[in-house]
Amino acid sequence: MSKKRDSSRSSGFPSPARDYLEHDLDLNGYLIRNPAATFFVRMAEDSMIQAGIHAGDLLIVDRSRDPKQASVVLATLQGEFLVRKILFDRGRIRLCPAHPDFPETLVRPESDFSTWGVVTYVIHALGP
Repeated sequence: MSKKRDSSRSSGFPSPARDYLEHDLDLNGYLIRNPAATFFVRMAEDSMIQAGIHAGDLLIVDRSRDPKQASVVLATLQGEFLVRKILFDRGRIRLCPAHPDFPETLVRPESDFSTWGVVTYVIHALGP
């Protein structure tokens, strides 16, 4: 009597992925809550490296979300794009990097400042 080999088994144990093989993973559906207000941007610098965001990472930015205390945002200040943690402090706005070589910025009332959206996810490559 011969046994038919179960291709879902490896080393005698069932594959943990067996129950999920039939379903397609749609990253848009998983990562994007509001497609009409969401866009991707590539991180240009290491100003947020201690927050796990590296130069070259792909950021998913949602324009429909309002920034909350300590949200990571894509903003413009005096015409320059920045990715920073936003802090609201007694009616003032501070933009805080996550790298000691980059200065914290206090947004002055007369500044040309706007938030473009809240960074919701970071896609980070693990290899070269």
